[in-house]
Amino acid sequence: QTFNDIISGIILLTEGTTKVGDVLEVENDVVLVKHIGLRTSKVVNRDDVMIIVPNSLITTTKVINWSHQSDTIRFKINVGVAYGSDVDLVVRLLEESANEHKDAAGNVEARFINFGDSSLDFQLLFFSKNVFRIETTLSDIRKIINRKFIENNVKIPFPQMDVHLDK
Repeated sequence: QTFNDIISGIILLTEGTTKVGDVLEVENDVVLVKHIGLRTSKVVNRDDVMIIVPNSLITTTKVINWSHQSDTIRFKINVGVAYGSDVDLVVRLLEESANEHKDAAGNVEARFINFGDSSLDFQLLFFSKNVFRIETTLSDIRKIINRKFIENNVKIPFPQMDVHLDK
């Protein structure tokens, strides 16, 4: 395994597909590359925990390198509203919510995507450069959406089930 890690380190150092400063998604964990060594690499996850990763993990598993994308990456927020809500108002409020946030950029678009079991389902799409700390941006935009929905009397439903009993 050590030999594997060293060969993988040579590949990482010479190939250039992964470099210090890149944001990677490895085994469902998003990390920022801090150092690439011959046998291991040091990365920091979104909780600011330093992780030492064997280089073979980066070269032999599926890895998404978010830094190789364009300047901005598209993210989604799904939200459901109560049946009977004004669809056009919901679309407008969702788009306004993303546009209010400093980290949302580019084409902001809200879509009415489905008639759910308990809700009308929408999806908010926006672009952001803030890939590594996107959870904070998503949380902030959700707070703005919640505030706007409260201000405009748009209800977010909870799952409901009607039970009918026959005699």
